[in-house]
Amino acid sequence: MKPEFENIPLVKTDKRFEIEVNGHYAFIDYRETMHQVSLIHTEAEPELAGTGAAAAVVEKTLHYIEESGKKLLPFCPYVFAFIKKHPEWKRIVDERFEGYNKI
Repeated sequence: MKPEFENIPLVKTDKRFEIEVNGHYAFIDYRETMHQVSLIHTEAEPELAGTGAAAAVVEKTLHYIEESGKKLLPFCPYVFAFIKKHPEWKRIVDERFEGYNKI
């Protein structure tokens, strides 16, 4: 994660994890059960394109999931690709996830 995002807090709402950067948002839509968090869609406002904000919200969300003790279901293609690029995060992916062996 780029240093400029380290001190930006992750906000969890009923449907999203999000960060605010200079009045603009990067977010992940999710669903949560007692044991799993499904990440559905990642998006950053156009003003944040190329800044690393989307990667920052993903990394902060993965830390949150790990700290909660839950398992990840990375349905979002961006999150899936992020984990392929950073395989150390495979440790929190639920082994029953259909694409587990492709990460």
